[in-house]
Amino acid sequence: MEKTHAEFLKMAIQIATENINGGGGPFGAVIVKNNEVIATSGNSVSLDNDPTAHAEVNAIRKAAKKLGSFELTGCTIYSSCEPCPMCLGAIYWARIETLYFAATRDDAHRAGFSDAFIYNEINIPLSQRSVHTIHLPTDNALLPFITWDENESKTLY
Repeated sequence: MEKTHAEFLKMAIQIATENINGGGGPFGAVIVKNNEVIATSGNSVSLDNDPTAHAEVNAIRKAAKKLGSFELTGCTIYSSCEPCPMCLGAIYWARIETLYFAATRDDAHRAGFSDAFIYNEINIPLSQRSVHTIHLPTDNALLPFITWDENESKTLY
């Protein structure tokens, strides 16, 4: 019997809620392909001392490993909350086709999880960012790209 989008989203919310009791953050994600759950995860930033261990990124890593591919074409991700910029980027890089989320970034902000500063930082000049960001041109800066372009056995992604 096929599950609905709402049922998968409720699963992500349940993972997020249960994750709190295990010491993780209040976020959960479920990745589905052909109505089969491929991977699930909660946020484990504080548990793993890893600032990239958001629920969506954790689930993407598990799904890619399970499917043996860095492309999650044909997959749908269900997130308990609107993904942050990092997670949204990972979703795009993984080529996940559809994203469903429950709570919004404004809901997360009210709970003490705000991504607004990152969204703002992306659009301001490098010299005005809160992380000192300096473009330092060097003679061999393009060498990795030239080498990549010339490599006939590369795996495109």
